[in-house]
Amino acid sequence: MAAPLEMLSIVKHTDPLSKARDQAAQDREPRRLRLTLATLCLAVLIAQLDTSVVNLAVRPIGRYFHAGIGSLQWVVDGYNAMYAILLLSGGLLADLYGRRRIFMAGAAVFSITSLLSAFAPSLPFLVAARSLAGAGAALLLPASLAIVRVVWTDPVARGRALGIWAACNGLAFVAGPALGGFLIDRFGWRSIFLVVVPVAIAALVLAPRAVPESSDPKDRHFDAWGQILGALALAGLAAASIAWRHTLEAVVLLAGAGCASVLFVRIEGRRGAGALVPLDLMRVRAFRGALTATAGMTFGMYGVIFLVPLLWIGEGTLTPAGAGLALVPMALVFALASPFSGALTARLGRHVMAAGGVAMIGAGLVEICLTARGLSLFENEIGLVLAGLGMGFATGPLMAAAVGAVSQARSGTAASLVNVARMVGATLGVAILGAIFAAAGGGPAALSWAMGLGGGVQMFAAALAWAAMRHRDSSTRKAVPGL
Repeated sequence: MAAPLEMLSIVKHTDPLSKARDQAAQDREPRRLRLTLATLCLAVLIAQLDTSVVNLAVRPIGRYFHAGIGSLQWVVDGYNAMYAILLLSGGLLADLYGRRRIFMAGAAVFSITSLLSAFAPSLPFLVAARSLAGAGAALLLPASLAIVRVVWTDPVARGRALGIWAACNGLAFVAGPALGGFLIDRFGWRSIFLVVVPVAIAALVLAPRAVPESSDPKDRHFDAWGQILGALALAGLAAASIAWRHTLEAVVLLAGAGCASVLFVRIEGRRGAGALVPLDLMRVRAFRGALTATAGMTFGMYGVIFLVPLLWIGEGTLTPAGAGLALVPMALVFALASPFSGALTARLGRHVMAAGGVAMIGAGLVEICLTARGLSLFENEIGLVLAGLGMGFATGPLMAAAVGAVSQARSGTAASLVNVARMVGATLGVAILGAIFAAAGGGPAALSWAMGLGGGVQMFAAALAWAAMRHRDSSTRKAVPGL
């Protein structure tokens, strides 16, 4: 019986039709991966396009609702804070119930809440809708990043995919300001919330065909107390940052955030590997370094893209459309630099690219700090271009360092935590730098003070990231029990 079986095997492998089918399957694989990556990149476009256009609309929204800077900060930070709060659960839900399923749920939520924002009858309604949009982003982004970790198992191929994924931030930065400024000038601020709806719908339609389903529910469960306490800690910290000029209110909020943080750490420590935030992840130095650098990066970047257009439009230097065009050089440099971050990381190391990129952003903010009082657009552009270049170099390596520092089973959690760091930095950047800007009078001198602080924070974060990441090669991972 052995000889006929061997003959059948030979016939199977030498059959021209079988060879043709195998070749066709191999040819389809790159096309499938390209479609998968394109679908996942839509998630980045949705979140970043939304952020870049909303910053240009802050001043027109304030005029329409007769609101001051303190209230307007919540239009941006309502989204940022909810995004950061629910990211703790977004990655876990992706691991538990399916990464594609959660990706699609996020796209659906984002579509609906963007429509609600476009037709908001009052500022509180707009802030609420923007906060719910942040919840959609909290489902969408970690699932997208975790899917990259699962689909591209080879570290080199994953690095290239993450470089393209990160470059979509730059694409949104390029398209968002120019498109948003044009829409605001021609159709009013409500139109900018409609621009992301077709992109979200496209992601929702493509996902069932392009994205394979995956999950890792073993020994995992939803941590309700961890989510509640984490939400209270992050929300309290954001609210205290915005309300810091009202001393008693800020102290109460900060104390509440501190108590919630202590209880959060105690409860999560007892849950071990099943916690919402497994604390053993924090024993990985490269992971801690990636979180630190990511928070520092967005603290300054979100502060600058919130405040610089606000000053330009408020001082009458530029219209919203003009401010959008003035942000394009920064965004263009970001988009052009991002695809090269993978190759540069392989040559120089993650610690050089991550810490160096964050330090470059800090240098850009310091340049704006030193030249802001002259209201020179050219000098502002130099600082913005430096910041865009640094972000293009740092974003991909930071995401790769965070997700690659843990096992595949924890990829969703790692993705959520690095995005928590990103959005906590963004929330505090808008809150703290915006509060300093408002307290200092809201003019060029106020921008100088805010940018000086933002640049200093990023330089400090870059130094911490260098110290934490320099001992780890980009292709190695320290073994940690339970990861």
